[in-house]
Amino acid sequence: MDTQTEIANKQADTISSIILDRIKTNNLDIPLLPDVANRVVRLTQDNESSAQALAQLVQSDQTLAAHIIRVANSATYSPNSSIVSMQQAITRLGLNTIGEIALATSVNASLFHAPGFNSEIDDYLISSLKSALWSKEVARSCRKNVEAAFLGGLLSDIGKPMILHTAFEVCEKENITLDKHFADILTKKFARLMSSRLVSAWEMPLSVQHVIIYFDKYDQEHEHAMQTHIAVAGTTLANYYNGTNEHTTQIKEHPIFGLLNLYEDEIDTLFEKYDNILQTVETMRT
Repeated sequence: MDTQTEIANKQADTISSIILDRIKTNNLDIPLLPDVANRVVRLTQDNESSAQALAQLVQSDQTLAAHIIRVANSATYSPNSSIVSMQQAITRLGLNTIGEIALATSVNASLFHAPGFNSEIDDYLISSLKSALWSKEVARSCRKNVEAAFLGGLLSDIGKPMILHTAFEVCEKENITLDKHFADILTKKFARLMSSRLVSAWEMPLSVQHVIIYFDKYDQEHEHAMQTHIAVAGTTLANYYNGTNEHTTQIKEHPIFGLLNLYEDEIDTLFEKYDNILQTVETMRT
């Protein structure tokens, strides 16, 4: 092994050790999720909440409100009519859909600071949104709660951009250059643990926290096993289905679909949602 490689390996070990220690001790620069987004999540999970309360809350953030109205008026959500007010948008789309748009809007690249890795962060967030939308479709197929499915899918891999955020900060402090290969290794190694720290800090519902804790051991029984199964299935579709027959056999043979009791014809029906999901992603991120 040459000297340069030895140095690189030692640096990699140093950074990995520092990041793991920071995660374990909660010594992290956790980005703040906008207060409105957190309150929207709580409102949409409260069976007693009203459209008026949600409208007032969202309108307290003019930028968010304008984006929601724009998304609500898109061909994806309102192809045949025009929505002019937040109250009208909530009436037409429902509290939960408005909450999903608000959260997807708030969980964006501006939360994370890792110069040179903007495209990777953007890719991770797009993938997360796809996982959320696929998870909703899986939940519908299983006749389960689609709102919980969206949150679990959206946040199960939120640790990936956070790892880049933390790795960049640590490398800058240690005067080490963070290259893309090493960043990818760190992301694969620590993303799930970081996701757990992030959703806990953001005070997300316990069901979402359990989805992340059990995501990689989804066959274990726990209080929110069904939500976990749905998020794993949604993420599998987001990661491997590209609208062609290329990976359909492998997807159908994934054990998660057996746990959900979804048969081949039901998975084929899920595949048909591909174009609509891509359109929804584009709409939400415009």
